[in-house]
Amino acid sequence: MLTNIFFSHHCISPPNENVISDRWRPWWERYQPISYKLCTRSGNETEFRDMVTRCNNVGVYIYVDAVINHMCGTNAGAGNHGACGSYFNAKTENFPAVPYSVWDFNDGKCKSRSGDIEDYHDIPQVRDCRLSGLLDLALEKDYVRSKVAEYMNHLIDIGVAGFRIDAAKHMWPQDVKAILDKLKDLNTQWFSAGTRPFIYQEVIDLGGEPITGSDYFGNGRVTEFKYGAKLGTVIRKWSGEKMAYLKNWGEGWGFVPSDRALVFVDNHDNQRGHGAGGASILTFWDARLYKMAVGFMLAHPYGFTRVMSSFRWPRYFVDGQDVNDWVGPPSNSDGSTKSVTINADTTCGNDWVCEHRWRQIRNMVVFRNVVDGQAFSNWWDNGSNQVAFGRGNKGFIVFNNDDWAMDVNLQTGLPAGTYCDVISGDKEDNRCTGSQVYVSGDGMANFQISNHAEDPFMAIHVNAKL
Repeated sequence: MLTNIFFSHHCISPPNENVISDRWRPWWERYQPISYKLCTRSGNETEFRDMVTRCNNVGVYIYVDAVINHMCGTNAGAGNHGACGSYFNAKTENFPAVPYSVWDFNDGKCKSRSGDIEDYHDIPQVRDCRLSGLLDLALEKDYVRSKVAEYMNHLIDIGVAGFRIDAAKHMWPQDVKAILDKLKDLNTQWFSAGTRPFIYQEVIDLGGEPITGSDYFGNGRVTEFKYGAKLGTVIRKWSGEKMAYLKNWGEGWGFVPSDRALVFVDNHDNQRGHGAGGASILTFWDARLYKMAVGFMLAHPYGFTRVMSSFRWPRYFVDGQDVNDWVGPPSNSDGSTKSVTINADTTCGNDWVCEHRWRQIRNMVVFRNVVDGQAFSNWWDNGSNQVAFGRGNKGFIVFNNDDWAMDVNLQTGLPAGTYCDVISGDKEDNRCTGSQVYVSGDGMANFQISNHAEDPFMAIHVNAKL
Protein backbone atom coordinates (compact mmCIF):
# COMPACT_ATOMS: atom_id res chain seq x y z
CA MET A 1 0.00 0.00 0.00
CA LEU A 2 2.33 2.68 -1.27
CA THR A 3 -0.27 4.27 -3.52
CA ASN A 4 -0.09 7.99 -4.06
CA ILE A 5 -3.25 8.50 -1.98
CA PHE A 6 -0.82 8.07 0.90
CA PHE A 7 2.86 8.14 -0.03
CA SER A 8 4.35 9.90 -3.04
CA HIS A 9 7.97 8.86 -2.50
CA HIS A 10 9.82 5.86 -1.12
CA CYS A 11 13.51 5.85 -0.11
CA ILE A 12 15.19 2.48 -0.54
CA SER A 13 18.36 0.95 0.89
CA PRO A 14 21.50 1.21 -1.28
CA PRO A 15 20.82 -0.99 -4.35
CA ASN A 16 24.44 -1.47 -5.46
CA GLU A 17 26.68 -4.44 -4.75
CA ASN A 18 28.02 -4.56 -1.21
CA VAL A 19 30.44 -6.71 0.73
CA ILE A 20 29.02 -9.81 2.45
CA SER A 21 30.75 -9.54 5.80
CA ASP A 22 29.62 -12.88 7.23
CA ARG A 23 26.74 -15.36 7.08
CA TRP A 24 24.74 -13.31 9.59
CA ARG A 25 24.45 -10.40 7.10
CA PRO A 26 24.33 -7.28 9.36
CA TRP A 27 22.18 -4.37 8.16
CA TRP A 28 25.21 -2.09 7.72
CA GLU A 29 26.76 -4.24 4.99
CA ARG A 30 24.57 -2.30 2.55
CA TYR A 31 26.72 0.76 3.31
CA GLN A 32 29.96 -0.97 2.25
CA PRO A 33 29.99 -0.93 -1.58
CA ILE A 34 32.35 -2.96 -3.75
CA SER A 35 30.81 -2.05 -7.12
CA TYR A 36 27.98 -0.11 -8.71
CA LYS A 37 26.25 -3.20 -10.09
CA LEU A 38 22.60 -3.35 -9.04
CA CYS A 39 22.67 -6.52 -6.98
CA THR A 40 21.94 -6.90 -3.24
CA ARG A 41 20.00 -9.22 -0.98
CA SER A 42 16.94 -7.17 -2.04
CA GLY A 43 17.29 -8.41 -5.63
CA ASN A 44 19.06 -7.97 -8.96
CA GLU A 45 18.83 -5.28 -11.66
CA THR A 46 15.88 -6.90 -13.42
CA GLU A 47 13.93 -6.97 -10.16
CA PHE A 48 14.98 -3.41 -9.35
CA ARG A 49 13.79 -2.18 -12.76
CA ASP A 50 10.47 -3.97 -12.25
CA MET A 51 9.95 -2.34 -8.84
CA VAL A 52 10.77 1.16 -10.09
CA THR A 53 8.48 0.77 -13.10
CA ARG A 54 5.56 -0.57 -11.06
CA CYS A 55 5.95 2.14 -8.41
CA ASN A 56 6.27 4.95 -10.96
CA ASN A 57 3.18 3.70 -12.78
CA VAL A 58 1.06 4.29 -9.64
CA GLY A 59 2.69 7.62 -8.80
CA VAL A 60 5.08 6.41 -6.08
CA TYR A 61 8.57 7.70 -6.86
CA ILE A 62 11.79 6.03 -5.74
CA TYR A 63 14.66 7.78 -3.99
CA VAL A 64 17.90 5.81 -3.80
CA ASP A 65 20.24 5.91 -0.82
CA ALA A 66 23.47 6.73 -2.69
CA VAL A 67 26.66 5.58 -0.92
CA ILE A 68 29.27 7.57 -2.86
CA ASN A 69 31.66 8.83 -0.16
CA HIS A 70 33.47 5.52 0.23
CA MET A 71 33.79 1.86 -0.65
CA CYS A 72 33.99 -0.98 1.89
CA GLY A 73 36.02 -1.03 5.09
CA THR A 74 39.76 -1.65 5.20
CA ASN A 75 39.16 -4.93 7.05
CA ALA A 76 36.81 -6.40 4.41
CA GLY A 77 39.58 -8.62 3.01
CA ALA A 78 39.84 -9.80 -0.58
CA GLY A 79 37.91 -12.21 -2.75
CA ASN A 80 34.53 -12.64 -4.35
CA HIS A 81 32.39 -12.23 -1.23
CA GLY A 82 30.21 -9.49 -2.71
CA ALA A 83 26.47 -9.64 -3.29
CA CYS A 84 27.11 -10.28 -7.03
CA GLY A 85 30.35 -12.20 -6.61
CA SER A 86 32.57 -9.39 -7.94
CA TYR A 87 36.24 -9.60 -6.99
CA PHE A 88 37.75 -6.89 -4.78
CA ASN A 89 40.75 -6.38 -2.54
CA ALA A 90 40.22 -3.86 0.25
CA LYS A 91 43.85 -4.01 1.42
CA THR A 92 45.24 -3.00 -1.99
CA GLU A 93 42.20 -0.79 -2.68
CA ASN A 94 41.41 -2.63 -5.88
CA PHE A 95 37.79 -2.70 -7.10
CA PRO A 96 37.96 -3.93 -10.70
CA ALA A 97 34.18 -4.11 -11.12
CA VAL A 98 34.02 -0.27 -11.09
CA PRO A 99 37.05 -0.04 -11.70
CA TYR A 100 38.79 1.85 -8.86
CA SER A 101 42.44 1.49 -7.87
CA VAL A 102 44.60 2.79 -5.06
CA TRP A 103 44.95 6.09 -6.97
CA ASP A 104 41.22 6.77 -6.55
CA PHE A 105 41.27 7.09 -2.77
CA ASN A 106 42.16 9.88 -0.34
CA ASP A 107 44.98 8.16 1.56
CA GLY A 108 47.49 10.80 0.48
CA LYS A 109 45.27 13.71 1.55
CA CYS A 110 44.34 12.41 4.99
CA LYS A 111 46.50 13.92 7.73
CA SER A 112 45.32 11.91 10.74
CA ARG A 113 47.70 9.44 12.35
CA SER A 114 45.42 6.41 11.87
CA GLY A 115 43.97 7.33 8.49
CA ASP A 116 40.53 7.50 10.12
CA ILE A 117 38.63 10.57 11.29
CA GLU A 118 39.93 11.37 14.79
CA ASP A 119 38.89 15.01 15.27
CA TYR A 120 35.49 16.31 14.13
CA HIS A 121 36.71 19.88 14.63
CA ASP A 122 39.26 19.39 11.84
CA ILE A 123 37.31 19.99 8.61
CA PRO A 124 39.85 18.47 6.14
CA GLN A 125 40.12 15.39 8.35
CA VAL A 126 36.32 14.91 8.44
CA ARG A 127 36.17 15.11 4.65
CA ASP A 128 39.43 13.47 3.54
CA CYS A 129 39.95 10.68 6.10
CA ARG A 130 38.18 7.38 6.54
CA LEU A 131 34.83 7.29 8.30
CA SER A 132 35.04 4.28 10.64
CA GLY A 133 37.69 2.64 8.44
CA LEU A 134 35.68 2.95 5.19
CA LEU A 135 37.91 3.55 2.15
CA ASP A 136 37.44 7.24 1.32
CA LEU A 137 37.01 8.06 -2.38
CA ALA A 138 38.99 10.93 -3.96
CA LEU A 139 35.96 12.83 -5.19
CA GLU A 140 38.02 15.79 -6.39
CA LYS A 141 39.22 13.55 -9.26
CA ASP A 142 37.06 13.88 -12.35
CA TYR A 143 37.44 10.15 -13.05
CA VAL A 144 35.92 9.26 -9.67
CA ARG A 145 33.18 11.86 -10.06
CA SER A 146 32.39 10.44 -13.50
CA LYS A 147 32.12 6.84 -12.21
CA VAL A 148 29.78 7.98 -9.42
CA ALA A 149 27.68 10.04 -11.86
CA GLU A 150 27.59 7.08 -14.29
CA TYR A 151 26.07 4.93 -11.52
CA MET A 152 23.53 7.59 -10.54
CA ASN A 153 22.61 8.31 -14.16
CA HIS A 154 22.01 4.59 -14.73
CA LEU A 155 19.49 4.76 -11.87
CA ILE A 156 17.90 7.89 -13.40
CA ASP A 157 17.56 6.06 -16.73
CA ILE A 158 15.75 3.25 -14.91
CA GLY A 159 13.35 5.81 -13.48
CA VAL A 160 14.40 6.84 -9.97
CA ALA A 161 13.30 10.31 -8.88
CA GLY A 162 16.11 11.36 -6.56
CA PHE A 163 18.78 10.48 -4.06
CA ARG A 164 19.64 10.52 -0.39
CA ILE A 165 23.34 11.37 -0.38
CA ASP A 166 24.79 9.19 2.39
CA ALA A 167 27.60 10.68 4.52
CA ALA A 168 27.46 14.04 2.69
CA LYS A 169 29.15 15.68 5.68
CA HIS A 170 32.25 13.63 4.83
CA MET A 171 32.47 15.05 1.31
CA TRP A 172 33.43 18.57 0.23
CA PRO A 173 30.26 20.44 -0.85
CA GLN A 174 31.91 21.42 -4.15
CA ASP A 175 32.66 17.75 -4.89
CA VAL A 176 29.03 16.83 -4.28
CA LYS A 177 27.97 19.71 -6.54
CA ALA A 178 30.34 18.58 -9.31
CA ILE A 179 28.75 15.11 -9.26
CA LEU A 180 25.20 16.48 -9.18
CA ASP A 181 26.00 18.75 -12.12
CA LYS A 182 26.79 15.60 -14.16
CA LEU A 183 23.37 14.08 -13.51
CA LYS A 184 20.73 13.81 -16.20
CA ASP A 185 17.20 15.14 -15.98
CA LEU A 186 14.65 12.56 -14.85
CA ASN A 187 13.23 9.98 -17.24
CA THR A 188 10.48 11.60 -19.34
CA GLN A 189 8.49 8.35 -19.38
CA TRP A 190 7.26 9.41 -15.92
CA PHE A 191 8.49 12.98 -15.33
CA SER A 192 8.08 16.29 -17.13
CA ALA A 193 10.95 17.27 -19.42
CA GLY A 194 13.67 19.15 -17.55
CA THR A 195 12.78 17.75 -14.10
CA ARG A 196 15.87 17.51 -11.93
CA PRO A 197 16.42 14.71 -9.38
CA PHE A 198 15.33 15.51 -5.82
CA ILE A 199 18.40 15.62 -3.59
CA TYR A 200 18.72 15.43 0.16
CA GLN A 201 22.03 15.09 1.94
CA GLU A 202 22.84 13.29 5.18
CA VAL A 203 24.56 15.97 7.25
CA ILE A 204 24.65 15.26 10.98
CA ASP A 205 24.75 18.74 12.53
CA LEU A 206 23.72 18.85 16.18
CA GLY A 207 25.73 22.05 16.73
CA GLY A 208 29.19 22.47 18.20
CA GLU A 209 31.16 21.45 15.09
CA PRO A 210 32.57 23.61 12.29
CA ILE A 211 30.78 21.65 9.54
CA THR A 212 27.13 22.74 9.35
CA GLY A 213 24.10 21.79 7.31
CA SER A 214 24.14 25.22 5.68
CA ASP A 215 27.41 24.31 3.93
CA TYR A 216 25.32 22.02 1.70
CA PHE A 217 22.21 24.15 0.99
CA GLY A 218 23.44 24.86 -2.53
CA ASN A 219 23.14 21.18 -3.42
CA GLY A 220 19.66 20.42 -2.07
CA ARG A 221 17.94 19.71 1.21
CA VAL A 222 19.77 18.45 4.28
CA THR A 223 18.76 16.08 7.06
CA GLU A 224 17.78 18.02 10.19
CA PHE A 225 18.85 15.61 12.93
CA LYS A 226 18.02 18.10 15.68
CA TYR A 227 14.34 17.65 14.77
CA GLY A 228 13.91 14.08 16.05
CA ALA A 229 16.24 14.61 19.00
CA LYS A 230 14.34 17.69 20.23
CA LEU A 231 10.86 16.34 19.50
CA GLY A 232 11.71 13.12 21.36
CA THR A 233 12.84 15.14 24.37
CA VAL A 234 9.57 17.12 24.34
CA ILE A 235 7.23 14.14 23.90
CA ARG A 236 9.12 12.20 26.61
CA LYS A 237 8.84 15.31 28.86
CA TRP A 238 12.53 15.18 29.64
CA SER A 239 14.64 18.15 30.77
CA GLY A 240 11.55 20.15 31.74
CA GLU A 241 10.30 20.30 28.15
CA LYS A 242 6.57 20.70 27.43
CA MET A 243 4.49 20.44 24.27
CA ALA A 244 3.34 24.01 24.95
CA TYR A 245 6.84 25.11 23.94
CA LEU A 246 6.25 23.76 20.42
CA LYS A 247 4.30 26.87 19.40
CA ASN A 248 7.33 28.22 17.48
CA TRP A 249 8.53 24.78 16.32
CA GLY A 250 10.87 24.88 13.35
CA GLU A 251 13.37 27.65 12.70
CA GLY A 252 12.48 29.06 16.13
CA TRP A 253 14.17 26.02 17.64
CA GLY A 254 17.41 26.64 15.75
CA PHE A 255 16.62 24.31 12.84
CA VAL A 256 17.63 24.93 9.22
CA PRO A 257 15.12 26.84 7.04
CA SER A 258 11.98 24.82 6.28
CA ASP A 259 12.65 24.77 2.54
CA ARG A 260 16.08 23.18 3.17
CA ALA A 261 15.00 20.65 5.81
CA LEU A 262 14.38 16.91 5.45
CA VAL A 263 12.83 15.89 8.78
CA PHE A 264 12.06 12.63 10.55
CA VAL A 265 11.35 11.29 14.03
CA ASP A 266 13.89 8.47 13.65
CA ASN A 267 16.00 6.82 10.96
CA HIS A 268 17.75 3.50 10.40
CA ASP A 269 20.83 4.65 12.31
CA ASN A 270 19.52 6.45 15.35
CA GLN A 271 16.71 4.00 16.07
CA ARG A 272 19.62 1.69 16.95
CA GLY A 273 21.60 4.28 18.92
CA HIS A 274 23.93 5.00 15.99
CA GLY A 275 24.26 8.28 14.10
CA ALA A 276 22.80 11.21 15.98
CA GLY A 277 20.12 12.03 18.51
CA GLY A 278 20.94 9.90 21.54
CA ALA A 279 18.49 8.33 23.95
CA SER A 280 15.69 10.84 23.32
CA ILE A 281 14.98 9.42 19.84
CA LEU A 282 11.51 7.84 19.69
CA THR A 283 11.06 4.61 17.70
CA PHE A 284 8.46 1.91 17.11
CA TRP A 285 9.64 0.32 20.38
CA ASP A 286 7.97 3.33 22.09
CA ALA A 287 4.79 2.97 20.01
CA ARG A 288 2.41 5.21 21.97
CA LEU A 289 4.75 8.19 22.15
CA TYR A 290 6.12 7.47 18.67
CA LYS A 291 2.70 7.74 17.03
CA MET A 292 2.18 11.11 18.74
CA ALA A 293 5.56 12.38 17.52
CA VAL A 294 4.96 11.23 13.94
CA GLY A 295 1.45 12.68 14.08
CA PHE A 296 2.83 16.04 15.19
CA MET A 297 5.48 15.97 12.45
CA LEU A 298 2.98 15.16 9.71
CA ALA A 299 0.50 17.81 10.87
CA HIS A 300 3.09 20.60 11.20
CA PRO A 301 4.12 22.52 8.06
CA TYR A 302 7.87 22.62 8.80
CA GLY A 303 10.19 20.69 6.49
CA PHE A 304 9.89 17.84 4.00
CA THR A 305 8.78 14.88 6.10
CA ARG A 306 9.96 11.28 5.95
CA VAL A 307 8.23 8.33 7.67
CA MET A 308 10.29 5.36 8.84
CA SER A 309 9.46 1.75 7.91
CA SER A 310 11.41 -0.75 9.99
CA PHE A 311 11.96 -4.37 10.96
CA ARG A 312 12.20 -5.81 14.46
CA TRP A 313 15.40 -7.25 15.79
CA PRO A 314 16.13 -9.06 19.06
CA ARG A 315 17.27 -6.17 21.24
CA TYR A 316 19.56 -7.21 24.08
CA PHE A 317 21.01 -4.57 26.37
CA VAL A 318 24.30 -5.00 28.21
CA ASP A 319 25.43 -2.01 30.29
CA GLY A 320 22.95 0.19 28.43
CA GLN A 321 24.18 -0.87 24.97
CA ASP A 322 22.13 -2.99 22.57
CA VAL A 323 24.62 -5.71 21.61
CA ASN A 324 22.29 -6.80 18.79
CA ASP A 325 22.16 -3.39 17.09
CA TRP A 326 23.89 -4.92 14.04
CA VAL A 327 21.17 -7.46 13.24
CA GLY A 328 19.87 -7.32 9.68
CA PRO A 329 16.36 -7.85 8.29
CA PRO A 330 14.19 -10.85 9.20
CA SER A 331 15.90 -13.81 7.57
CA ASN A 332 15.42 -17.49 6.91
CA SER A 333 17.94 -20.09 8.11
CA ASP A 334 19.76 -19.94 4.74
CA GLY A 335 20.30 -16.18 5.13
CA SER A 336 17.65 -15.14 2.61
CA THR A 337 15.38 -12.27 3.61
CA LYS A 338 11.89 -13.18 4.78
CA SER A 339 8.89 -12.03 2.75
CA VAL A 340 6.76 -9.19 4.04
CA THR A 341 3.45 -10.77 5.00
CA ILE A 342 0.32 -8.62 5.31
CA ASN A 343 -2.05 -9.10 8.24
CA ALA A 344 -5.85 -8.84 8.03
CA ASP A 345 -5.69 -5.27 9.40
CA THR A 346 -3.16 -4.36 6.63
CA THR A 347 -0.20 -4.18 9.05
CA CYS A 348 2.85 -6.37 8.42
CA GLY A 349 3.97 -9.70 9.84
CA ASN A 350 7.19 -11.75 9.81
CA ASP A 351 8.89 -9.18 12.07
CA TRP A 352 8.45 -6.38 9.53
CA VAL A 353 7.18 -3.35 11.47
CA CYS A 354 5.95 -1.24 8.53
CA GLU A 355 5.16 1.86 10.59
CA HIS A 356 3.87 3.44 7.37
CA ARG A 357 0.98 0.95 7.47
CA TRP A 358 -0.10 1.74 11.03
CA ARG A 359 -3.56 3.32 10.81
CA GLN A 360 -2.59 6.37 12.85
CA ILE A 361 0.48 7.12 10.71
CA ARG A 362 -1.12 6.19 7.38
CA ASN A 363 -4.07 8.48 8.12
CA MET A 364 -1.78 11.33 9.18
CA VAL A 365 -0.01 11.05 5.82
CA VAL A 366 -3.42 11.60 4.23
CA PHE A 367 -3.93 14.54 6.62
CA ARG A 368 -0.66 16.10 5.46
CA ASN A 369 -1.63 15.72 1.81
CA VAL A 370 -5.06 17.27 2.46
CA VAL A 371 -3.70 20.33 4.31
CA ASP A 372 -0.72 20.91 1.99
CA GLY A 373 -0.16 24.63 1.46
CA GLN A 374 -2.41 25.67 4.36
CA ALA A 375 -1.07 28.01 7.03
CA PHE A 376 -0.25 26.97 10.60
CA SER A 377 -3.23 28.34 12.57
CA ASN A 378 -5.40 28.32 15.70
CA TRP A 379 -2.66 27.27 18.13
CA TRP A 380 -3.90 26.44 21.62
CA ASP A 381 -2.12 25.08 24.69
CA ASN A 382 -2.81 24.73 28.40
CA GLY A 383 0.70 25.82 29.39
CA SER A 384 1.66 22.18 29.81
CA ASN A 385 1.32 19.17 27.48
CA GLN A 386 -2.12 19.66 26.00
CA VAL A 387 -1.82 21.42 22.65
CA ALA A 388 -3.77 21.86 19.43
CA PHE A 389 -3.33 23.56 16.09
CA GLY A 390 -4.91 23.76 12.68
CA ARG A 391 -3.87 24.05 9.07
CA GLY A 392 -6.03 26.81 7.64
CA ASN A 393 -9.59 25.59 7.04
CA LYS A 394 -8.54 22.05 6.06
CA GLY A 395 -7.36 20.21 9.20
CA PHE A 396 -7.05 20.31 12.99
CA ILE A 397 -5.12 18.15 15.49
CA VAL A 398 -5.24 17.90 19.31
CA PHE A 399 -2.81 16.23 21.74
CA ASN A 400 -3.11 15.29 25.42
CA ASN A 401 0.32 14.33 26.72
CA ASP A 402 -0.51 15.35 30.28
CA ASP A 403 -1.20 12.98 33.17
CA TRP A 404 -4.81 14.08 33.45
CA ALA A 405 -7.89 14.03 31.24
CA MET A 406 -8.62 16.71 28.67
CA ASP A 407 -12.04 18.26 28.00
CA VAL A 408 -11.85 21.53 26.05
CA ASN A 409 -13.75 23.54 23.45
CA LEU A 410 -11.45 24.77 20.70
CA GLN A 411 -11.60 26.86 17.54
CA THR A 412 -10.81 24.48 14.70
CA GLY A 413 -11.14 26.82 11.72
CA LEU A 414 -13.06 24.06 9.92
CA PRO A 415 -16.49 24.20 8.26
CA ALA A 416 -19.46 23.04 10.33
CA GLY A 417 -20.23 19.33 10.31
CA THR A 418 -19.47 15.92 11.74
CA TYR A 419 -15.94 14.63 11.26
CA CYS A 420 -14.27 11.25 11.68
CA ASP A 421 -11.25 11.26 14.00
CA VAL A 422 -8.65 9.62 11.77
CA ILE A 423 -6.48 8.54 14.71
CA SER A 424 -9.05 6.26 16.38
CA GLY A 425 -10.62 5.06 13.15
CA ASP A 426 -11.23 5.39 9.43
CA LYS A 427 -13.92 7.03 7.36
CA GLU A 428 -15.54 4.15 5.46
CA ASP A 429 -18.26 5.18 3.00
CA ASN A 430 -20.11 7.75 5.10
CA ARG A 431 -19.50 6.27 8.53
CA CYS A 432 -16.62 6.42 11.02
CA THR A 433 -15.06 3.38 12.69
CA GLY A 434 -13.63 5.61 15.45
CA SER A 435 -14.65 8.69 17.43
CA GLN A 436 -16.62 11.52 15.85
CA VAL A 437 -16.07 15.25 16.29
CA TYR A 438 -18.88 17.81 15.88
CA VAL A 439 -17.83 21.23 14.58
CA SER A 440 -20.43 23.99 15.05
CA GLY A 441 -21.19 26.86 12.70
CA ASP A 442 -18.63 29.09 14.40
CA GLY A 443 -15.84 26.51 13.98
CA MET A 444 -15.81 25.43 17.64
CA ALA A 445 -15.63 21.79 18.71
CA ASN A 446 -15.35 19.86 21.95
CA PHE A 447 -12.45 17.47 22.40
CA GLN A 448 -12.30 14.89 25.20
CA ILE A 449 -9.09 12.83 25.39
CA SER A 450 -8.27 10.54 28.29
CA ASN A 451 -4.66 10.47 29.45
CA HIS A 452 -5.08 6.67 29.47
CA ALA A 453 -6.16 6.47 25.80
CA GLU A 454 -4.23 4.11 23.54
CA ASP A 455 -3.55 7.14 21.35
CA PRO A 456 -4.02 10.38 23.30
CA PHE A 457 -4.48 12.59 20.25
CA MET A 458 -7.20 13.29 17.68
CA ALA A 459 -7.09 14.63 14.13
CA ILE A 460 -9.82 15.75 11.72
CA HIS A 461 -9.67 17.07 8.17
CA VAL A 462 -12.12 18.08 5.46
CA ASN A 463 -11.80 14.78 3.57
CA ALA A 464 -12.85 12.95 6.75
CA LYS A 465 -16.12 14.88 7.02
CA LEU A 466 -19.14 12.60 7.21
